[in-house]
Formats: sequence, structure tokens, C-alpha cells
Amino acid sequence: VQLQAFGGGLVQAGGSLRLSCAASGATFRIYGVGWFRQAPGKEREFVAAITLSSGARYYADSVLGRFTISKDNANNTVYLQMNSLKPEDTAVYYCAASRGYGVGTYSRRSSYHYWGQGTEVTVSS
Repeated sequence: VQLQAFGGGLVQAGGSLRLSCAASGATFRIYGVGWFRQAPGKEREFVAAITLSSGARYYADSVLGRFTISKDNANNTVYLQMNSLKPEDTAVYYCAASRGYGVGTYSRRSSYHYWGQGTEVTVSS
């Protein structure tokens, strides 16, 4: 499975961006897709995840109500719509695919088996 994340850029606080994660290869192996982010000097943290079969969505508290994760199964693409962006959302955003996760484990980096290269998001104040 190969993942390509794109859509990052520079935006002012309060603005919006949509990130895309395109999967190719053995996509039948993918159970769920997650977005993580890593700010300078900080650890990579969970942002959102979606289970492809059920459509169940999960969000970090810090983005709940502002970010929306969605999927396009036909095109093997997962999106992260980010609204009301804040300077603290500045980070490199990574998409990752999991062959399976349980309840409560969707936010763990160790639950994901394939990772994309990351796309940078900068929110100016």
C-alpha cells in the first residue's frame, strides 16, 4: 500500500484547507485511515480517523467540531477538511493506513501499518 498526502499550504488563522490522502497498491488491505500531525519539537499526534467499511469517524478533542474526515471509496481517497484553523494547527500532516484497529486503538501510531510522506500546513496569526 502506498499513500500520498497533499493539499497543505499557508493559510491565515480562521481559514480552511482540505488535505487529501490517495491510496494505491493493495488497498483491499486497508481497514481504516488516520491523519496524524507533528509540530516542530513535538511528538506526532493523532488528529482523526475513519473506518472504511462502516464510515465510523474519530477525532482528537483539539480538532472536534473544526475538522471533518471523509472518504471516497471509489477513488481510494480520504480527505481531511480543516476549518477555523488556528496557529496551533501548524504542523506536518501525515496520513496512515491500518489493516485493523480495535475500539480505543485507532489513535495509536502503532495501529497503523502504512504511512504517507506528509504535507505541511502553516497557519499564520
